[in-house]
Amino acid sequence: MALAATKSNDRLYQDLARSLLVELSSGRYPVGSRLPAERDLAVRYEVSRPTVREAIIALEVQGLVEVRIGSGAYVRRLPGEEDRPGFNVTAFELTEARLLFEGEAAALAATQVTDADVAEIELLVPRIAEENQDPNGTESADREFHLAIARATRNVAVFNAIERLWDLRASSPEAALLHEKARHANVKPVVEEHSAVVEALRARDPNAARAAMRAHLSAVLEGLLFATEERALAEARKATQARRDRYARATA
Repeated sequence: MALAATKSNDRLYQDLARSLLVELSSGRYPVGSRLPAERDLAVRYEVSRPTVREAIIALEVQGLVEVRIGSGAYVRRLPGEEDRPGFNVTAFELTEARLLFEGEAAALAATQVTDADVAEIELLVPRIAEENQDPNGTESADREFHLAIARATRNVAVFNAIERLWDLRASSPEAALLHEKARHANVKPVVEEHSAVVEALRARDPNAARAAMRAHLSAVLEGLLFATEERALAEARKATQARRDRYARATA
């Protein structure tokens, strides 16, 4: 069942969420039952696994399913007539937009940044490292880091746009939920990636700044994917690799 043939102005994950809502309403999956694995849903509906994850998160925000790490998504309740997925900006969409906007903002900042700006931005890197060590820590230093770069562009419109993207990270239930899952999965801001951005700004190299920021936000996207992987599959891969390593050592 391909979803690509549905209304072209709809995002695929919304179509998939609606299809799953219909299946839940029909009683195909009773309360307490496990939904098919994401790879199976991806094959059935001919969509990517990130699309499946976004659809499941949309249902999770509505309280219809519960995602259990290492097990999958389980039905918490069946939808009523009033239930409709409340589609907001997803974490994947938000990070993709950040990759586009903040990459160019970093390039512009590299042409405008002052020594004082670089010093301010650099001071935020150890604060990011400190927050990473706190199990209950926030990512406020990470936000300040990115907004400081936006401010260094000397362009109010650029700053306002990037600030709005960061506000959406907290105000969109779908985005907030997935970022919370990522932090619980120990996916946190990578200090080295931020340091690379600082060095490009210090060198006043717009191409390097753009590349460093895009590499950083591409890694953020990968982290979000990891945070929603089925942990059982990851553990199975890890166990298989461990057996291969033992066999390799035994035959060496």
